[in-house]
Amino acid sequence: MNPIDYRELHDTTTGAPLTFEAPPAVRSEPTPDKILRLGLAFQASKTLLSAIELGVFTELAKQPLDADALTARLALHGRGARDFFDALVALGMLDRTDGVYRNTAESDRFLDRAKPTYVGAMLELADARLYRFWRSLTQALKSGQPQNEARGGGDFYRALYADPVQLRKFLKGMTGLSLGTARAMAKKFPFREYRTVVDVGTAEGALPVELCLEHRHLRGGGFDIAACAPLFDEYVAGFGLAERLRFHGGDFFADPLPRADVLIMGHILHVWSRDEKRMLIGKAFDALPSGGSLIVYDAIIDDDRRSNVYGLLSSLNMLIETKAGFDYTGADCITWMRDAGFRHTRVEHLLGSDSMVIGVK
Repeated sequence: MNPIDYRELHDTTTGAPLTFEAPPAVRSEPTPDKILRLGLAFQASKTLLSAIELGVFTELAKQPLDADALTARLALHGRGARDFFDALVALGMLDRTDGVYRNTAESDRFLDRAKPTYVGAMLELADARLYRFWRSLTQALKSGQPQNEARGGGDFYRALYADPVQLRKFLKGMTGLSLGTARAMAKKFPFREYRTVVDVGTAEGALPVELCLEHRHLRGGGFDIAACAPLFDEYVAGFGLAERLRFHGGDFFADPLPRADVLIMGHILHVWSRDEKRMLIGKAFDALPSGGSLIVYDAIIDDDRRSNVYGLLSSLNMLIETKAGFDYTGADCITWMRDAGFRHTRVEHLLGSDSMVIGVK
């Protein structure tokens, strides 16, 4: 028997072809799950921040442990410990096999205090400071004013740089954040065409170190305030690069930038106002030779302002932390570079939320 071709059926009275309507698509009812997950996201965030504060990941980097052993090692009360550990499993921060907990690949690399890739220092500062300041986001949106220590007349960054212990912790956090981006940049940008590079706002110098490890011909250094010099020298010497990289101390608003074939500004511009961003790009242009390049990298917001959630939230963080800072799109930065005189500009993704905007003089 041949199968029926329903396209050929006709009305037996009129002979007209019969038409069939497709059944309506079954629509699932909307649920509040996404809204609730987002609205209560602080619970997951604080679970991770407490795990970093307690040293969960550092302990498990030494050896995997079951719940009882990990509870004892961290001096926790037994009531909430298992839920705490299993919540970290559900959040993708820990693995558990046969009752034994261990770090994931990401938490082992980035949340073990003993590793140079540790980013937990920045999260520890976020827990201690930003967690409470973000509660004032509504007030920041209404007033346009920072909601951090500046609201009470203090200056977090001035206090930070005056405290050697906290400064070291902060700079190590910056190192952990920048290592992956630095390695991506070392491979994606044609440094073989240049001889010298200076990283503006260099912290410990992780970026120029990674560039010089990848490109043996490069020389240069890092520019930052004088308080960073001992930590820069210590970090650079640890890689045997003291003869190729040196520290330049100064204030990039008050002082000229060091001259080099390539200048880099990473996670710098978003702190400042539009006019200050333009001024810093202009100072970089003045310091570069013809054919030299400026690389700006940040959590560059996509031009459609829909995708880079991290970059958009970072901009809200600048609202809370600074008087006029904000994050920006690649198109914004290209406009500022062209206005400064750069001939060729482009945007390239680096790693995660970070992209670089390149201007060639």
